[in-house]
Amino acid sequence: MAIYDTLGTTYGRTRRPDPRIAARIHAALGDATDVVNVGAGTGSYEPARTVLAVEPSRVMVAQRQLGSAPAVCAVAERLPLRDGAADAVMALLTVHHWTDPAAGIAELRRVARRRIVVLTWDQRIFRERFWLVREYLPAAAAFDDSRAVPVDRLAAMLGGAREEPVPVPHDCTDGFGAAFWRRPHAYLDPQVRAGISLFAQTGEDAVAPGLAALADDLAAGRWQARHAGLVTLDTLDVGYRLLVADV
Repeated sequence: MAIYDTLGTTYGRTRRPDPRIAARIHAALGDATDVVNVGAGTGSYEPARTVLAVEPSRVMVAQRQLGSAPAVCAVAERLPLRDGAADAVMALLTVHHWTDPAAGIAELRRVARRRIVVLTWDQRIFRERFWLVREYLPAAAAFDDSRAVPVDRLAAMLGGAREEPVPVPHDCTDGFGAAFWRRPHAYLDPQVRAGISLFAQTGEDAVAPGLAALADDLAAGRWQARHAGLVTLDTLDVGYRLLVADV
């Protein structure tokens, strides 16, 4: 997770929680009385009932807002918590960074008394529907192929889970990978890219040709002509999924 000691420095500026996605996550947590957030980052989407955040990067922990739940530097594969420590455990856009996803999910199951909520994405849908990786960033798509954990595999690890689509609003305030699907110029901004692990871990050299092609297409109006249908949409399903498991 050392990548987040670099990647995480811009999170406070570009990764502000989106209230519509927050509502979906909080609804999935149900009536849990206490929540542990694993791979918590800067604390996005934590409900008021969060009692502990677990995050390996001290850079990320240092950006948590005053008044947030207490945080401990630890990894998902070895949670410093007793069995059944909390009503619910959540892990949001983090499983793909874990060294051993199976061990991490086993730890979530050990710690949760009632429910586990995981936000992830279906790489097959993401590759097909998200124009940026499909048309401009084949190296990034290949990198995601190697790190994405298939949704059905995650559900099986969880002992069975309900799957809920999470469409991305066109004006999403949380600058994760596909947040700017209707705002293509944003991907040309180095500060935006700095907060997206897909770019940081693929590397600037690998994505530079695709970004140059995107800039050319935008300047010439080719992108706008090819994707004219996107401007009529308020949300887009590019594969983000909530997995909700009762334990």
